This record gives sequence, structure tokens and C-alpha cells, in this order.
Amino acid sequence: MQKEKQPISIFWFRRDLRLTDNAGLFFALKSGLPVLCVFIFDKNILQQLEDKKDKRVDFIYQTICALKKQLNDLGSDLLVEYAEPIVAWKNLFSDYQIKKIFTNHDYEPYAMQRDESLKNIANANGAEFLSFKDQCVFEKNEVVKDDGKPYTIFTPYSKKWKAKLTDFYLQSYPTEKYFNNFIPIEKKEKLVSLEEMNFKKTNTHFPSIETKLSIIKNYQEQRNFPSINGTSHLGIHFRFGTISIREKARKSIGVSETWLNELIWRDFYMMILFHFPHVVNGAFRKEYNHINWQNNEEEFNLWCKGKTGYPIVDAGMRELNETGFMHNRVRMIVAGFLTKHLLINWQWGEAYFAKKLLDFDLSANNGGWQWAAGCGTDAAPYFRVFNPELQTKKFDKQWAYIKKWIPELNTNDYPTPIVQHEFARKRCLEVYKNGLKNNS
Repeated sequence: MQKEKQPISIFWFRRDLRLTDNAGLFFALKSGLPVLCVFIFDKNILQQLEDKKDKRVDFIYQTICALKKQLNDLGSDLLVEYAEPIVAWKNLFSDYQIKKIFTNHDYEPYAMQRDESLKNIANANGAEFLSFKDQCVFEKNEVVKDDGKPYTIFTPYSKKWKAKLTDFYLQSYPTEKYFNNFIPIEKKEKLVSLEEMNFKKTNTHFPSIETKLSIIKNYQEQRNFPSINGTSHLGIHFRFGTISIREKARKSIGVSETWLNELIWRDFYMMILFHFPHVVNGAFRKEYNHINWQNNEEEFNLWCKGKTGYPIVDAGMRELNETGFMHNRVRMIVAGFLTKHLLINWQWGEAYFAKKLLDFDLSANNGGWQWAAGCGTDAAPYFRVFNPELQTKKFDKQWAYIKKWIPELNTNDYPTPIVQHEFARKRCLEVYKNGLKNNS
């Protein structure tokens, strides 16, 4: 790419991989300077991924290719780096006269530390670092109790969230009006390949960005049944910002409050992560850090492989392993089974989901696992132990979902249950009770 010594602004794509209704990009394009777009494949993150056919990396790569083409069609380009972000930015400052850096907020601890380091580099080079809210409707301290303290229970949080919501918060950012402010580039930069980053294509069929209105309308009635196509499958698009949270919230208002609540849960867990960063490394309710987990590695491996002898649990894990997706009702069942039937530390399950889920998001994944283990905000009480057989009768009565994922069901190849429900339930209650009593 031609090195530009004219003053420019840079927009840094991260969890906002779209040109339309993008807050930070909108303000960059209105900055009065030509805008160069940048994306960094972060070595610090990618080198920690064990699976070199990681579906998420493939999804990001395909999305970046599409973004680059869109910018090429507009006469500009997307500069893509494979590097540690701080190294990439030092090189950018040596190559360009950067006056302003625009991006959107990221609330995860690593990202916040990274952005603080970049802010220091920008200041040292006489540039501004400007970040905006984009991946949620309300963030940080925007929805808090009347005394200014953060909510830790979802229902009152959601009521305040809805009471505060006005059209203002759901307005789109009309970036298209300013597309002529992208920096003109004739010689396009070659895109780094997946192979150069030590990854491979996965040939995964990713869910469509479009959601049928019928799914949102019928969400309340259908969302708990894994054999029905009753959920939007938009998690990966929310995770990487290929869709706008504002647009989807607008579409759900007056159509499905239940679907809107799922978007509010995203905001809620991001808010929790911001106010209570200790949840990344331990229980929200710190007394739960003293539970005497069994942590049987052989049983954990059987859970991972979908060979526990509990069909609804095994179907969920096999779906996850093959597709990177798991139905939300089934996520609750398998998480509850690991933590309460097997008494395996919720952090083991959290880490496994983090490796496998296409829509892995630190705040939501952490929040969901802590809910299942009874140690989080707004958590299911520890004495609530899902019975997988009853869950199956309620939500997969005809075993349609189970049979899809367990072809060897009812044969000698399918294992017997690794633990009996009643025994596991009693053991769970005793271990939790003792752990909490000894550390109260």
C-alpha cells in the first residue's frame, strides 16, 4: 500500500466487522481527514488457539475478505496485518502521519489493557485515540440502580434497561453518507493468507446474517426445543459485529419481548464483566471458590466427547464438537450436568466452550457457566439440579434432536450412564452445602 504522509485518520476494525451502522467508523469518516481502514490478526490471540482449523478464524478471514472487497469497490482498501497489535501500530506510526485513531469499545480485560497501551503510543506520537460504544445498546454505568451501584440481578436490570430505552439509543449511524471520505488507494495491498498465519480453511457453512421474522415472532414458543429451527443462530454475527445490535433490537421491539431479552442479557453480562472483573478468574460469589470439586479427568473427557450415557447431554456435546453451535436450552443442561452431576469445576467447562463455540464471548460464556454452577450473578440456586431425563421429556419428547446426533442410540455401542442421577444429586447438595458452610 502506498505510504501516505498526508495527515490521516485510521479506523481499526475489531468486533465490528461491517461498514454500515458502525459507530466508530461513522465518527472516523466525519473527522475531516481521509480514513484508512485497518484490521489486525492478533498473534497474541491466534497463537493460543490449539485447533489450526478453528472455524472462528475462518469466519473472520472470510468476513475480512468481503470487507476488503467492499472497500476496493469504493476505491479504497483494507490494510490487514498479522502481528502483535502494539508492534503493528508502531509500524503504522512510522509509515503514516496518523492524527486520529478511531475504534469501538471492547470490554474484555486483555482488550482494555491493549487499548490503554495503544493510547499511550498514540499520545507519544501526537495522535488522538477515540473509542465508541457499538457492540451493545447500554454499557458500563448507563443502566445502574438509583444509588449508582451496578445491578447483579437480571430482572430489575432489564426493567431499567427497557425504561431507559428511547429511539435515540437505537438510531443507526449513517456511514454511507460519508463513504467518499475513505482514503483513495489505487494499488491494493495483498491479503495475508490463512496458511501464512498457520491456519486452514474449514469449509464450514456459517449461519446467514438474515433472520426470518417468523423466528423472532415465534421465539417465545419455540426457543426451548432443540429439534426445531426456532432460534436465530445470529450469535457469531453479534460476536464479531457483522450485524448491528441496534438494528436487531429495533426489529424485535413489539414483535418478541423474549428475543429482546436475549439482547439485554448480552448487555447485562458485559456490564457485569466491566464492574466485576474478578469473574474472569473465579466465582462472582467468592464463597463458591471453595467448593470441593471432584474434577475427574476421565469423566470430563467423556463429557467432552458426548459419551456420558445421558442422551440429551451427549447430543449437545456432539453438536458442539461438530458444528461449533449448541442450542441454548441444551447448553444449560450440559453445563448443569458437568458442574452438579459430575462435580467438575465450571471453569473446565467454560474453557472447553471457549475453544469450541462459534459465538464464544467471554462475558456471556462466563455468565452462563457461573449461572449453571450457582456461583454467579442471578444464578440458579445450587440445590437446583436439572434431571436430564425430565429435560428430555419436556424439550425433546420424540427424541428427534437426540437421534440426529446419536446414531448408535439403543445399541451396545452407546455407553451406560457414568453416574446415577439421584446419587449425583445428593452428592452435589452435600458437597455444595459443606463448601459454603466452611467458608461462610
